[in-house]
Amino acid sequence: MRKQASRRSIAPRRTRTAQKKAAPYELYYWPSIQGRGEFVRLALEEAGAPYVDVARGKGDDDDGPGMTAMLRLLEGKAVERPPFAPPFLRSGELIIGQTANILLFLGARHGLAPAAEGGRLWANQLQLTIADLVAEAHDTHHPIGGSLYYDDQIPEAKRSAALFRTQRIPKFLGYFERVLHANRSGGRSGGDHLIGARVSYPDLSLFQAVAGLTYAFPRAMAALAGDYPRVMALHARVAERPRIAKYLGSSRRIAFNEDGIFRHYEALDQGR
Repeated sequence: MRKQASRRSIAPRRTRTAQKKAAPYELYYWPSIQGRGEFVRLALEEAGAPYVDVARGKGDDDDGPGMTAMLRLLEGKAVERPPFAPPFLRSGELIIGQTANILLFLGARHGLAPAAEGGRLWANQLQLTIADLVAEAHDTHHPIGGSLYYDDQIPEAKRSAALFRTQRIPKFLGYFERVLHANRSGGRSGGDHLIGARVSYPDLSLFQAVAGLTYAFPRAMAALAGDYPRVMALHARVAERPRIAKYLGSSRRIAFNEDGIFRHYEALDQGR
């Protein structure tokens, strides 16, 4: 019985029939960057869940109807409980904001999180830790404030990036390396994932974080990669998952660019 329970440590996925009958989710995020919306997209893609990327509608742009709809929701003109900022997800009458909160919802619905409460909280804890990493990565190029251009804070950005490369990236990746090791050696249900023996949304999010760090700091990450073999192996495995691989090769995957969270500035990537 214990072995059967361990195999069900991740909640069962909804069937394709049930997904087809459900109305598509509506994802609201900026149309030209991956940003925090990408963590939600990856979960939706892995789940095979139908969704509409509202602000990226056909022929849409920063002044298009999708953006107008998103801004109306942000301003609280259309809902009683407006979100603070994108991304947010509409599911029927529900409007769910904050990346980790959205993934908590999707994980339980689509078999991308453990079924038991303790496991769901653990998945959320890992996701919140990834959110901390993402915020610190953003702050390397905007250490004074997001309202200023990068060119207005280059000296401060260089100092911030140096500390991030040498102290904070190893701190975060070292933590996830330990989590992967502990899950692998846990005995009952350990696998090559952060939780249990099946992929969960924190795995997808760690993939995205590593991809972003590699884009922003290619030399630093090349020097660090050998210290975190489990993290890098997880990144490679997620990229090869059929639905994720198809998504990564499609036009739905926005390229990294210098308007998003992960930005490559040569001055900020000076190796280890």
